[in-house]
Amino acid sequence: MGHHSTLSRRSLFLAAGIGTLAAPLVLNRAAVLAQSESDATDMRVSPLETRSLKLGSFRVLTVRDGMRASGAPSETFGTDQPAEAVGALLAENFLPADSFVNSFTPTLVDTGSEVVLFDTGMGEGGRGAGMGRLLEGLNYAGYTPDQVSVVVITHMHGDHIGGLMEGDKPAFPNARYVTGRTEYDFWVNPERMGTPAEQGHQGVLAKVQPLAEKLTFIEDEGEVVPGISGLDAFGHSPGHMIFRVESEGKALLLTADTANHFVLSLQRPDWEVRFDMDKAQAAATRKKVFDMIATDRLAFIGYHMPFPAAGFVEKAGEGYRFVPVSYQFDL
Repeated sequence: MGHHSTLSRRSLFLAAGIGTLAAPLVLNRAAVLAQSESDATDMRVSPLETRSLKLGSFRVLTVRDGMRASGAPSETFGTDQPAEAVGALLAENFLPADSFVNSFTPTLVDTGSEVVLFDTGMGEGGRGAGMGRLLEGLNYAGYTPDQVSVVVITHMHGDHIGGLMEGDKPAFPNARYVTGRTEYDFWVNPERMGTPAEQGHQGVLAKVQPLAEKLTFIEDEGEVVPGISGLDAFGHSPGHMIFRVESEGKALLLTADTANHFVLSLQRPDWEVRFDMDKAQAAATRKKVFDMIATDRLAFIGYHMPFPAAGFVEKAGEGYRFVPVSYQFDL
């Protein structure tokens, strides 16, 4: 694993170690539909959900692109732990020991002059299983695709890039696109062929590379638009980034996939996660990011947190306790 440079509050740079690759959550319609019919049916009936939060003069909107039930939590979280330990921790937190629900929540930030979308969900490939609802949710909240001026890609796993294209056309025709160079260079590299990252490589060629002419790269602490800056938070993927959003003295972090479950990833940040590509680096990043969030009492939005995907953490035991948002951003 690469050298970890010292973290300041404004800098979360971690060197890009690749480590052992696990197959990422990739856009694959067959894979999405391969879940059990009962799981798919249960999730399909979920209502469309959006939540608007006021952050200074900004409007922050979360949209549930979809949700999916899965069995065998220990095959995804705590893969280095006994299955019984994973189930016991879930049970302690009033959750089923043998199943979990994964939510997918893109976020839109309307600054008044820019409409910035972070990640795009499953897209058309997920709609047969009740996902890919981002465009529907944006419309419900009063936004059309052509109003989105910037699309930020936190990282290039399939559940984040799936909605970039509709058919062979950009889903957000007037947008420019921002991502980290480390992430892009890893996924477009033909050396991914014949490795566990091959399917992800093909997804990026299909969904991201067609937008290359409108793509710009951001570095650690680089500005997306005034009030929004990126921070390196590598590990879950080679160039995974998180973003600080700040307006009128109010701030929150968009933590993307730094933590993927509000109990299993936060209460046990050292536990290995199947989809963390460099597991040791991802765990180190998780602790650095959430130590900062807890210490600074920052709000955060996590892509896979329980909808509306926003909350706080406090240090507790060997990890953190998640406190979901209530009315803090309504006043």
